[in-house]
Amino acid sequence: MTTTDFQKIDSAQLAHPTALKLSLPDPLPDDIQELFGKCQSKLGLIPNVLIAFAHRPEKLRAFSQMYNELMLGDSSLSKLEREMIAVAVSSINSCWYCQVAHGAAVREYSNKPELGEAMVMNYRYADLTSKQRIMLDFAVKVAKSSSEIGEGDRKLLRTAGFSEEDIWDICEVAAFFSMSNRMASATGMQPNPEYHAAAR
Repeated sequence: MTTTDFQKIDSAQLAHPTALKLSLPDPLPDDIQELFGKCQSKLGLIPNVLIAFAHRPEKLRAFSQMYNELMLGDSSLSKLEREMIAVAVSSINSCWYCQVAHGAAVREYSNKPELGEAMVMNYRYADLTSKQRIMLDFAVKVAKSSSEIGEGDRKLLRTAGFSEEDIWDICEVAAFFSMSNRMASATGMQPNPEYHAAAR
């Protein structure tokens, strides 16, 4: 698929969605045009996090590749479970952007608006399986106090039925969103308004 398959995105019309006075390259590189076109076509919007990183296209490429591998790539964790980790971690870190964007994803994947709401507010009150609760307790510990994680924590995950690869994936998603949360909050990143009404 080439950029000609999509309507060109005018970088001058894309305001930088953070509190920083940054501007996007004009014109946008072809691969960024293609990425934004795919988002517009599939999602009906260009996620503000991608626009935010696009002022340095090489940073966006690295961020996007990592995100896609973690959240959409092969894993025994379902896409919903990965989004649940994202929201639980983002809630602990009080990240406005990620709570809004990934809360919407939980609502969409679960088809349960109340689950997305509970995950944002306090996952401990959400309607979860015991296995999911153990997963999220661990993910939150990664976000809050990773240096305190010991073999007992990993043993709980194994006993719940998670494989060694699963444990790695839980760690990776939780750590990635801890980084993303800090970037979004520190730069004043604003979520796309469309997320608020999505999947309700």
